Amino acid sequence: MIHQQLFLILTLFFAMALLYLLSQRLKVSYPIFLVIGGLLISFIPGMPTININPDMVFLIFLPPLLFEAAWYSSWQDLWKWKRPILVLGFGLVLATSAAVAYFSMLIIPGFTLALGFLLGGIISPPDAIAATSVIKGMNVPKRGITILEGESLVNDAASLTVFRFALAAILTGSFVFKEAFMNFSVLAVMGVVVGLAIAHVLYFILKYWVKDSSITTPITLIAPYLMYLGAEELNWSGVLAVVSGGLFLSFRASDFLNYNTRIQTKEVWATVGFLLNGFVFILIGLELPAIIASLGDYAFNDAIRYALLISIMVIIIRIVLVYVAILVPGLVSKRIREKEKSFGYKLPFVIGWAGMRGVVSLASALAIPLTLNDGSAFPQRNLILFITFVVILVTLVFQGLTLPLFIKGLKVKEIDEHIPEEDQVELIRMEIGKRQIEYLDANYSLEMDQYDVISRIKEQVEMSLNATASAQHESDKKEALYTVRRLYKKIMLELVAVRRQELYRIRLEKRFDDAVIRNMENNLDLEEARLNRY
Repeated sequence: MIHQQLFLILTLFFAMALLYLLSQRLKVSYPIFLVIGGLLISFIPGMPTININPDMVFLIFLPPLLFEAAWYSSWQDLWKWKRPILVLGFGLVLATSAAVAYFSMLIIPGFTLALGFLLGGIISPPDAIAATSVIKGMNVPKRGITILEGESLVNDAASLTVFRFALAAILTGSFVFKEAFMNFSVLAVMGVVVGLAIAHVLYFILKYWVKDSSITTPITLIAPYLMYLGAEELNWSGVLAVVSGGLFLSFRASDFLNYNTRIQTKEVWATVGFLLNGFVFILIGLELPAIIASLGDYAFNDAIRYALLISIMVIIIRIVLVYVAILVPGLVSKRIREKEKSFGYKLPFVIGWAGMRGVVSLASALAIPLTLNDGSAFPQRNLILFITFVVILVTLVFQGLTLPLFIKGLKVKEIDEHIPEEDQVELIRMEIGKRQIEYLDANYSLEMDQYDVISRIKEQVEMSLNATASAQHESDKKEALYTVRRLYKKIMLELVAVRRQELYRIRLEKRFDDAVIRNMENNLDLEEARLNRY
């Protein structure tokens, strides 16, 4: 039995890889392809039904995904745009949850307010992975991407808190707002405290004890589970523990990561993040037929009508509330107007339309228990699951496919005082180049006079510095410089490929040690990674 399940899981991982490659070829966001692919796979004759233990969903998927999102978030950018991030992350989730609660209670017979808030908490948070995979490489202002990514960190915690209290109200049959608010404040604050405490312990271990990348990377993989379980064991917010701890370790990562551990950790986390995200997205498609088959008393036509109405309402209310949250504070506050440049009307629409649901919504829905405390079946569970799946499908596929069209049609421009990335690279190169020359003059002036090889190092730095400086303020020369750099990058990558091919030929001759060949191959990997960075 376990062999069959393992084979099925490995087959799904392989299917994920193929669907991802296909999405790259067709230039379509991979979450969309995985959901549709999972749906098609589920209709294959003889395909077994995949049953997931709801109690394991949060534990397996959420901690590493939240930690990865926090790890790659810029604390500086998050702090800069903290106002819209917090307003959207908390305010939009609470408003959406309330709207879904009352609307679903109105249109679905027998649906209670507590069930409505449970559904609202599940489908209120957008998925940053889905959104950023769609807009990757497109001309979207940096602050728009920052707000989407920052919002996802906050709204996951807010939505899961709504989910948690709504679930408690259903299981216990009682709900007191004042008590719930106090409990929320305690579990949120203490969750952050636990996350930061564990992060500090791990930081000192990684900085002063661990010197090996083979240990550093596993510790970063274990860290989110330690934070999550540590907080949850004390009945505090594991989500906020992971987010706060991940942000702290990310901010101090340069203290304990060297180039080797940085490359290894980045690659491992990229693989883990893709596998977990991909498995959840493909699971969305796989689970849908089983959910439809178990709707129970509800006819499929009624269930799809409820789900589509709620999907439309969720899309509309997000767009409206994004405009309210982003534009209204600037209209009523002179300080905000002076501090933040206007977002205009195009960027808020893009942020609103990018509200695709994904991993957190699915994990929350699958985590609904099968029974109540008294052993009876959880009310409307399958209908809630079905509505969640449809909302994810509609927002992922419909909004995901149309978002690039809106971005191109609206021609959203960067209105913030943001230096283009290519210009930032050139400015940094100038400063680094000057510092290198100062260092060589101060420490190796005699050696540069004695040895031509050493003097050429300074000449190369000066040539690069002069080329950058001469084109710094002239757009035509700047474009010429970029053209030359692109040509240089192309030639250097071709040379890396030639060296790699020659290394492969030398390996086949078996004249040299494998360890030497592997080290040289690793050097080529590092050089290719450096060239592809910019």
